[in-house]
Amino acid sequence: MENKVGFYSLAVSVATSVLIVVLFYMFAIRKVGTSTQYSYTDVYAGMMYVFILSMIVSASIWPGLIEKRLKKQ
Repeated sequence: MENKVGFYSLAVSVATSVLIVVLFYMFAIRKVGTSTQYSYTDVYAGMMYVFILSMIVSASIWPGLIEKRLKKQ
């Protein structure tokens, strides 16, 4: 069961982080299009930053939830 929790936690954490990065990109690209203050490099650096932070947060949230869910089954 421990292998399943680790694998599922990693998969869900990556999926959550990718979703958050896509949302960040959609909102940031609108800001870059209308502003001369930010560049596309800022958007890409922000995407990496958001991905790392969301992985840290989701990696601490999802394992507990997945473990509870697998124990119910």
